[in-house]
Amino acid sequence: MTQNPHPVSIKARLRRELLAARRALSPDACRAAADALAVTALGLPELAGAQTVAAYVSVGTEPGTRALLEALRAAGKRVLLPLLLPDNDLDWAVYEGPGGLAETAHPGKMRLLEPTGPALGPDAVAAADAVLLPGLAVDGRGMRLGRGGGSYDRVLERLERAGAHPALVVLLYDDEVVARVPEEPHDHPVRAVATPSGARRFL
Repeated sequence: MTQNPHPVSIKARLRRELLAARRALSPDACRAAADALAVTALGLPELAGAQTVAAYVSVGTEPGTRALLEALRAAGKRVLLPLLLPDNDLDWAVYEGPGGLAETAHPGKMRLLEPTGPALGPDAVAAADAVLLPGLAVDGRGMRLGRGGGSYDRVLERLERAGAHPALVVLLYDDEVVARVPEEPHDHPVRAVATPSGARRFL
């Protein structure tokens, strides 16, 4: 009798495939996608109506967020960016523009661009009206596949404990909206996905 693969192993295989596809993207394709993604994301009511947005600075060939961060700030929104803590949890600081970012080397991690302003504490994310989540895929139910580091699982747990209910939005490439994402009990659905070619809302 064959057993169904465990969700963790299915997730690991799917992550490998999606990361390989991202690594194959050219710099020009990444730039064009980032510009289109900013337009799509700003059109979402969840972001258009938000006063405070918790976002992140994209790395490598992730769907680019730099243009979106500037557009959010230009629209008068308070933008919070994460600071990675030694235990993989996230602190937060206000985004003050590209000049307010500095490259930080974390042992065993990619070099990250992080805000240089004062840290507000991990609970600061509870004040956000919308939270932009990195991810690798989302399915038609809004279930998101993260990168597996656990940082945003902690963020989502913190929001739940605080009774905060910001709009959760994942930023992806077009072909990362898939038929099915394997889920585990701790996984949370997102409200919307923004891709370069459009947006889709689930809740």
